[in-house]
Amino acid sequence: VQLQASGGGLVQPGGSLRLSCAASRFALDYYAIAWFRQAPGKEREWVSCISGSPASTEYADSVKGRFTISRRNAKNTVYLQMDSLKSEDTAVYYCAATAGCAGSNTVPVYWGQGTQVTVSS
Repeated sequence: VQLQASGGGLVQPGGSLRLSCAASRFALDYYAIAWFRQAPGKEREWVSCISGSPASTEYADSVKGRFTISRRNAKNTVYLQMDSLKSEDTAVYYCAATAGCAGSNTVPVYWGQGTQVTVSS
């Protein structure tokens, strides 16, 4: 099982980024997929999760209304569209395969490597 996160970068406050989480060696729709993030000096925190079919989504309060998680099973990829970015969104973002979405209690089974998101003017 391999997960590859990409799409991070430097963006100004109020800007947007789209992260991708691509799976290899397994069918992504077999799992729920979650995004976590870890800011410098802070613990890793859950951000969002999308379940399998039918796809349902969950968001942390800190990103609700600004981030959108989606999946394209044909491309074996999950996306995290991040809009209205704030400096406090700066972190390394990780995707993870999970058995199911459970909000902040979501338990990762497999981790992808992280992608850095920096929001700064």
